[in-house]
Amino acid sequence: MEEIVIPIAVCAMLFLGLPWLVFHYITQWKRSRSLSVEDENLMDELYDLARRLTDRVETVERIVAADNPGFRPGLSRPENTYAALAEDRDRTDELAERRDGSRRSRFDR
Repeated sequence: MEEIVIPIAVCAMLFLGLPWLVFHYITQWKRSRSLSVEDENLMDELYDLARRLTDRVETVERIVAADNPGFRPGLSRPENTYAALAEDRDRTDELAERRDGSRRSRFDR
């Protein structure tokens, strides 16, 4: 009896269960492919929050820039970041050369 039941169960799982499982998850995947209304609302809220936080950071940068003349606002913006980093690197190189030059002159004396 077991010799007949096991092959029938295996064939049933192979030809009925496996396709059902695959088609079930394909259907779930297609259904979840688009954003739900809740997801869209959440994205809108997050976008508004990010915009408000950006405005707040810019306000804080302006306040700090007014108090500290050496502060350069706008480094958090992507378009300014790379240029600012290049300027910082150049400025650091110049300071290192000046420092090395002044050390040499002290030791050469």
